[in-house]
Amino acid sequence: MTKQQNTGPAFSSRVRGLLHGVALGDAIGAPVEKLTPAEIQSMYGRVTSLDNQWHRTSRDPAAGNGRIRGNGIVTDDTLMTLSLMAVYNETVRHIDAWDMADGMVRQIAWVKRYVPELQRECPLLERLFYPEKWIFQRHQLSGCDPRQGGLGNMVNCGAAMYIAPVGVVNACDPRAAYDEAIAFASGHQQSYGLEAAGVLAGAVAAAFVPATTIEDVVDTAYELAKDGTRAAIGEIAGLAKDLRAKGADYGEVVSTFHKAIVPFSPLGDDLDHTAAKAGKPTPNYQPSRFHSIEELPLALGFAIFANGDFRQAVEDGVNSGRDTDSIGVMAGAILGAMHGEAIIDSGDAKQIDTINRLDLATESARFAATSSTIMSADKSRLETLAVHRAAMF
Repeated sequence: MTKQQNTGPAFSSRVRGLLHGVALGDAIGAPVEKLTPAEIQSMYGRVTSLDNQWHRTSRDPAAGNGRIRGNGIVTDDTLMTLSLMAVYNETVRHIDAWDMADGMVRQIAWVKRYVPELQRECPLLERLFYPEKWIFQRHQLSGCDPRQGGLGNMVNCGAAMYIAPVGVVNACDPRAAYDEAIAFASGHQQSYGLEAAGVLAGAVAAAFVPATTIEDVVDTAYELAKDGTRAAIGEIAGLAKDLRAKGADYGEVVSTFHKAIVPFSPLGDDLDHTAAKAGKPTPNYQPSRFHSIEELPLALGFAIFANGDFRQAVEDGVNSGRDTDSIGVMAGAILGAMHGEAIIDSGDAKQIDTINRLDLATESARFAATSSTIMSADKSRLETLAVHRAAMF
């Protein structure tokens, strides 16, 4: 008898791990979002659990402007991911920009769901940041060509933060995931914001390959990426391997990563949009072939430095400051897909479900079934295509 190859976790387990990774990275990162690494260290020490207050309301209860975070509450990263899963569950097929204009608009604007930051049921649109509200503005109010929906938008990580489900329905086929993510997210983002969505979807698809490694996943992301996104991933990934090899401490890793990302994302720690910035020209958030969002290269870098360890990568990403929740989401999605349910702490899962009024196990099971149906249709289509092509020759 031949020995059966160890293929790792089952598909459904990987989908569950991915969704938990998204929610955990989001929930751990949300209370410290926009803080610098030094501010996180001063106020929280090292963030390692869900049990933290939002830095705004911990200092000033009125600073939340009607929103709350902390103790496991997820943000729009997770809720948009669930919305995209719902689009797939409705269509049960591959998607493109027309589904952004139809399914995604309905999910964010016309389907009420519990929004934990607002503590009420309402359309998700009421919580979204302006670049995500753009989806509704461009498609329903402006009636644009769906493929042009992203034009004019603020370039940010908004599409990448929820694109992981595209990698699931294209599991083990990174190129197909990249192409579908670009086709779909062109209805939301442009330039390097759109590119990041494609590359993250490809990385998630690569994470489903049996017996893969985090280096293999990042190599795939690098091969798929274009322009500034490719250069940023290559730079951060190379540094991460060197830092891991020499046993660098965490402070050196963060400092090195932040210095290296500046040519691709000059934002630095200045993330707040204040009155003083009104009318001032800036290269930030503008289309560019030389720039990259920070979150994706940093998430990949922390995943490499952690040698693929789920919890370390998520925590390292969160404690690095700035867009903490989205960095945690991206690292969590990739490594959750790689390792499956083994990465889930039952206490964390229960806390996230309870405080957000979610049932992520049921959500992931339904989406895994939808994805399996889509992939079965792909198999039949490719078999028919092979027959037709063979007949030609």
